[in-house]
Order: sequence, then C-alpha cells, then structure tokens
Amino acid sequence: MTFRLVLIPGLAADATMWRAQLAALAPLDPRVTDVHMRHDSIEAMAQALLREEPGELVLCGASMGAMVAMEAARQAPQRMRALALLGTSARPESDEMRSLREAAIVLFEQGRMAEVIEPNVGLAFHPDHAADARLVGGYLDFVYRAGAGQLVRQNRAIMARPDAREHLGAVRCPVLVMCGKEDQLTPPELAQEIAGLVPGAQLLMVPRCGHMLTMEQPAAVNAALRAWLARL
Repeated sequence: MTFRLVLIPGLAADATMWRAQLAALAPLDPRVTDVHMRHDSIEAMAQALLREEPGELVLCGASMGAMVAMEAARQAPQRMRALALLGTSARPESDEMRSLREAAIVLFEQGRMAEVIEPNVGLAFHPDHAADARLVGGYLDFVYRAGAGQLVRQNRAIMARPDAREHLGAVRCPVLVMCGKEDQLTPPELAQEIAGLVPGAQLLMVPRCGHMLTMEQPAAVNAALRAWLARL
C-alpha cells in the first residue's frame, strides 16, 4: 500500500461512527482523525490533517468530514490519491440553515443540548433506523460526549465553510460520492451536484438510508468502499 487511508468524522462525531468501516478496512490500516475537535474552521482542519498525515492520502469523509476532505484536496491536490465523500454538500451555508444553526447555538450555550439533539434523530436517520434504540443510542452517546462547546465550534465552522464547488472541477483523483436516498440533511441532489462537478466521479445512492450512512447501512458502505479502494 502506497497511500494512507484517513477517515474524517462528521459533526460532533468520533471513531464510533466509523466502527464498522474500521473493521472492514482493517487490512488498509485506516486512521480516524480528530482535527475537527481541535480547530475552528474547515480550512484549519484541512491544514492540520495535511500536516499530521504524511504522504499520499485517501480521504474518506462523512458530512462535515467530507467538507474537510474537499478543502484538503483544494490545498494539496498533488497529495490526493482518492476521495470518498459521504452525505455532504459542496455549497456554502444557506441563509435558512444559518438561521437554524444560530438558534441551535443559543440553546447549546444555555446548556439545552437535548432540545436540539433529540429532535435531530428524526432528521439524521431513515425512519426505520430512527426506531433502533441501539443505533440511535450510539449516535447520541458520541454527540453528548463531544459536548456543547464542540457543537458550538463545529457548527460555526460549518457556517463559515468555503464554497467547494469553485475547485471541484479541478480535482483529478478518483472520487466516490455516496448519499442515503432518504437523507434529509444533505439530500441526494447535493451528492449529484458534487458528482457532476468532479470529472469521472462515481455516484452511489444507498437505499433505505438517511444521513448516517456508515452506521445505518454499514454492509453497503463497506462493500462500496472495498470495491472502490481495490481499484486504486
């Protein structure tokens, strides 16, 4: 293997969201980065990842993690062996989402996390999976473990994210774009937009799946990643 495989978690997430992939991709020695927990902007997160992970990189990011991966590809295109972008958007923040995040930040700062996090389960998961206590429990565990301070910082980083559409057309490494067919947070049209911008990108829609692809449909995600990585 001549590349380093780095998994980049989404908002407030940690290695828990990649548990199934860490097992399935173990022969490739995947690493889960925590740059999103230590820096205040998407640009700084990408800079830190590039500084801390040497050599040629395969970046696999989910949601905010994929935003970091796209920014790393902008900063160091020559180091990208491949990108896997799961459940994400290349667009800058919309006015509607900015207002929602600002309101959520107020509640986080008041110590009222549950008022935001608990209702978010219905948006993050497919209805079938939102009823799975074990699955939802794992999600809630890592969000609450991250804490209100991280939720504030990371939401602000997402709100200030760059418009990745401006540079995706220049990406020349293999790119896999995945999205849950029922993703309410980053709907399929956003994945289709990314795949349309990147020359030769592969697009995969995952049935019966919401935003949390790696946890909701691990077998489908693992099979797709293994087949894609085998071609590198």
